[in-house]
Amino acid sequence: MSLIRINDGQLAFGHIPMLDHAEFVLEPRERVCLVGRNGAGKSSLLKVLAGIQELDDGTITSDSGVKIAYLPQDPPRTQQGNVYHYVAQGLADVGDLLERYQGLSQAVAQDANETNLARLHRVQEEMEQKGAWSSEQQISQTLSRLHLDGDTAMSDLSGGWQRRAALARALVRQPDVLLLDEPTNHLDIDAIEWLEELLKGFDGSIVFVSHDRGFIRRVATRIVDLDRGQLNSFPGNYDRYLQAKEELLRVEEEQAAEFDRKLAIEETWIRQGIKARRTRNEGRVRALKTMRQERAERIGRQGNANMKMEGGSLSGKLVFDIKGLGFAWGEKTIVAPMDRLVSRGDRIALIGPNGCGKSTLIKLLLGKLTPQQGEVKQGTKLEVAYFDQHRSDLDLDKSVQDNVADGRQTVTVNGKDRHVLGYLQDFLFAPARARSPVRSLSGGEKNRLLLAKLFLKPANLLVMDEPTNDLDVETLELLEAKLAEYPGTLLLVSHDREFIDNTVTSTWWFGGQGQWHEYVGGYSDAQRLGARFYSEQAATAEPKAAAPKAEREQKVDIAKPKKLSYKLQRELDALPAKMEALEEAIEAAQQQIAEPGFFDQDPNDTNKILAKLAEDEQELEWCFSRWEELETMKSSG
Repeated sequence: MSLIRINDGQLAFGHIPMLDHAEFVLEPRERVCLVGRNGAGKSSLLKVLAGIQELDDGTITSDSGVKIAYLPQDPPRTQQGNVYHYVAQGLADVGDLLERYQGLSQAVAQDANETNLARLHRVQEEMEQKGAWSSEQQISQTLSRLHLDGDTAMSDLSGGWQRRAALARALVRQPDVLLLDEPTNHLDIDAIEWLEELLKGFDGSIVFVSHDRGFIRRVATRIVDLDRGQLNSFPGNYDRYLQAKEELLRVEEEQAAEFDRKLAIEETWIRQGIKARRTRNEGRVRALKTMRQERAERIGRQGNANMKMEGGSLSGKLVFDIKGLGFAWGEKTIVAPMDRLVSRGDRIALIGPNGCGKSTLIKLLLGKLTPQQGEVKQGTKLEVAYFDQHRSDLDLDKSVQDNVADGRQTVTVNGKDRHVLGYLQDFLFAPARARSPVRSLSGGEKNRLLLAKLFLKPANLLVMDEPTNDLDVETLELLEAKLAEYPGTLLLVSHDREFIDNTVTSTWWFGGQGQWHEYVGGYSDAQRLGARFYSEQAATAEPKAAAPKAEREQKVDIAKPKKLSYKLQRELDALPAKMEALEEAIEAAQQQIAEPGFFDQDPNDTNKILAKLAEDEQELEWCFSRWEELETMKSSG
């Protein structure tokens, strides 16, 4: 039986339909990813499912007793109190009671006077009556599971940890349905991978919005595409959705072209001379009017942005010569003495947890901070363009066009003047939207605007700090393509693993204690070479293992791996048979799915098959990567 169902759902803001007679069904134990362009209405649909937003028309029904938890897009930045209090609020009245209990327990610990003891006793009795002790244990288990300290003030947490606290607040209700809006925003790669495993082990159903393609591939068992108010369901993994969506758009374009051809014939007929009008078929005239109305109501698909970069003049062959560079904030080492050369055309991603010092290292390279040790020599003819994740270059009170053109009507693109409204249309801003204040834009639109402003500046050194946040998949892929064509040097900070893989030639990984290790290739290449995401928590939990681990990672760059141990050799020998079995299981499942009537079965049965197929595909991908890694170690031993 379905958990939530929308029938003939309609929702619009102004003249723009978010949902246009849309249908949606959520079954038990599904992990549904909601995809679509920026501004298509994905967040609005999540709010409808959460009961926060009402439909303009149509119905939404849910199974009796179903519990729904909703995680909004932005972390709770202004939340007061500590983590325990914030998470406990997810349990409503019981949460308030638990907050009082915890506060009185702390008061008694500091001053066990009669008044405090009497108050604590009364709260304990009330908890006994309402059965709140199990809820208190539930909160403690949730905090432990998400590695959160309940006594920490919410205001002291970074954006990523605030996001984790918000997730704990949602999970503590033990919901049947979990609604997540951009759950990977503000999380570093380690936290994203942790979240993937958490969600794959979640016992209920999940509906989430994400533009992180790697995250979608690992988590989703079904894709629902929101396009021009319509919801289309694509069972299976993300790659299968991409193929089906491409075919759907091809058929749609053919049908639209045929419709327009017939309309052109009818328009020619109606405009013929007196003879044609005398013999005019009134039924045909009415049909033409209907076709005209249908054509007028047809909403064209939003196109792709047409980004063009100003490459600037060539810089010198040497961009940065780094010798003995060292820097620390107080007792925290950001950069241990390091030597490095950066040449023209290098594309480097900086990878590390939030707060490790990626932005500080970039400022040291650009000369915005003075090194405490060593030096950074910059090459000649450097022209720098900087993409700031905080969007500090945008004036929220000015219009979109004034942010780009600074009050002028034209901008200079590749040495030629263009009207600013025409240029902004390349970045999917219609004239009416271009005249709107920036504060009215969505997060994805603000990032597109920042790219539009950035790409007007000639640059041979492009520094991009989290450029992928909030961008839809189509814009992400276009940005990747443009960066591939960019002739200059790129410094990238991103937590999008697939974006890193598709754009850089080398990575600098933070290894703790200010160590930055260099690996050739993208994120996946570095992982195959032994790079691991540094975790402060793991380092403090296992202090004895921290130093050898750092030494092993450092040796990957300069020393050949040792000969395989007996255990690793046995693992390597077993992998081919395991991969063959997985391939056979995947092929059998795909044949089963392709059979007519497969989706006419009980949804519980089809979802189990689809989920198992997705798990087998992920397992096969991991096995192949592991086989390559062990073979490399064996051949180098």
